[in-house]
Amino acid sequence: MANTSAVKLLNRPVTRLPKAPLPQNTLLIRKPMQKGVPLPTYENPPQTVHFGQHIYFYNNIRTNQVVYSLTRHLNNAASLSQLPFLGKKTVPPRLRKDLWNPFCMVYFPSPHTGLAAFRKLREFRILHETRYPLDIITETEGRWKGSLLPKKRRGKVLMDQKANSVADLAAVLQLQEQGPSEERIVSAERRRRRVETLKKQKGEDKVKKAPIDVASEMGGVKGVQVRWADILDAEYAETWPEGVVHNRLEKSRYTAAFPAVEIMENEEGVRDEFVVDGGDGGLAQGG
Repeated sequence: MANTSAVKLLNRPVTRLPKAPLPQNTLLIRKPMQKGVPLPTYENPPQTVHFGQHIYFYNNIRTNQVVYSLTRHLNNAASLSQLPFLGKKTVPPRLRKDLWNPFCMVYFPSPHTGLAAFRKLREFRILHETRYPLDIITETEGRWKGSLLPKKRRGKVLMDQKANSVADLAAVLQLQEQGPSEERIVSAERRRRRVETLKKQKGEDKVKKAPIDVASEMGGVKGVQVRWADILDAEYAETWPEGVVHNRLEKSRYTAAFPAVEIMENEEGVRDEFVVDGGDGGLAQGG
């Protein structure tokens, strides 16, 4: 037999307060629960940098393969697309965090300069993987001197791109120090005229293309900083531009240290940016 008190509670009418109507275009945000140690707060927090101002170099500790990344964390699909097929088991099915370590981080004052450098690094990498000299994959001694290496050894030689990536970085910075080439200037002017023609035909609101800012892409190397997990890796390049500053990168496992740029103003009112040493300060890269 059911309890009479429970029946009385179920039969009791429930009173509900009327809901107040919300204004239009109201966005409701659920406040997340705070777990763990709160992040430190600053009176003058460092400014986060924009997407493209940092390029991270990761290398495989077994094969010395190198991938470039615009973010601290490696994206599996974007990183695997940089690894060419050079034979059996030369391209892993997925990235293992314990095999890929950051060994270099480059900071650019302008995101346009960083993206242009990233594009050039990818182009140089393709040349290393497709138009390499035959002497690096040729036997130099022994019975088979002068013949090509076996496929397995050939793949190991071509996968080792750490020294090439450092030399490519120095070459890219030297190109940026020299300024834009005539072909780049002509291409930018051609694109500018095309964008102006489209705006006249379709209207400014319907045209998403923007002219190329050559000056910001090749604006020199002033303010460029290169940080190394091992400073001796910089010796893979023969020469570096004089304006490039080399420093040490804080060692971290699997993921590069947090980058941030702090803006300081001196007594004369001149604002200057400099890279804050990476650490666990809770700062993330802005997008």
